[in-house]
Amino acid sequence: MPRYGQLVVGPAGSGKSTYCHNLQQHCEEMRRTVHVVNLDPAAEHFKYSMLADIRELISVEDVMEDPDLKFGPNGGLIFCMEYLAENMDWLFEQLDDIEDDYIIFDCPGQIELYTHIPVMRRLVDTLQKWNFHLCAIFCIDSQFMVESSKFISGVLSALSTMVTLEIAHVNVMTKVDLLSKKSKKQLERYLEPDMITLLNEEFNEKKHGSRFHKMNSLMAQMVDDYGLVCFMPLDISEDDNSSLNDILLQVDIAIQYGEDLEPKEPREIEEEQDEGYG
Repeated sequence: MPRYGQLVVGPAGSGKSTYCHNLQQHCEEMRRTVHVVNLDPAAEHFKYSMLADIRELISVEDVMEDPDLKFGPNGGLIFCMEYLAENMDWLFEQLDDIEDDYIIFDCPGQIELYTHIPVMRRLVDTLQKWNFHLCAIFCIDSQFMVESSKFISGVLSALSTMVTLEIAHVNVMTKVDLLSKKSKKQLERYLEPDMITLLNEEFNEKKHGSRFHKMNSLMAQMVDDYGLVCFMPLDISEDDNSSLNDILLQVDIAIQYGEDLEPKEPREIEEEQDEGYG
């Protein structure tokens, strides 16, 4: 039987753990079971209930306190993730007996893990060997994405992650509920962006020179031509959780969730409706 998973990635402070918590709550309301695994060895506080926690295996704090290693926070985090990659039997044991195999993996936010260090790709490859259908959820704070220059930086980070992980990918603009009314009006143009226009606005030829302008134009053309990057907004203040539901639907389609499930008998549907779930 196939198993399903979301790898929740993105910069530190982008709302990954909040996304995991709200998704878990939303699925509980839908009578759908999901489990959350914390893979961030530097994390401190969680609202969601955890199936497994990497800090039981290794933590950044322990690594930094080791007198032989002498790592700082960044080096310690990379060491922890490489240690996990060498000890994946620990993760296998945590996941082995779970019947409802829809797992949310809350991943660390250090960008190097998704750009030039292959450790997260090794994690993906191992999970796929365990029959997981995976989708990466790239979270980025919408408060930093309503300016062209910052948005372009976010797009390139998302694109780098897509290329590195090579799995289904959904980009999510988090914390939309914290935006001002003015910023929310500006947000629409960044969800499915015209990269050429944005770059021309931010880096015009007169100010930055023709060679720099040509490089930006080619980069924008690549993103636009292949439709590699677009974003879905997440507003956790919505009463109906419509944006979260839209994201979940997009992910389910990407990983083909539910295609192997047995259809319910009419009696089961009637019983659920009587209980108020229909």
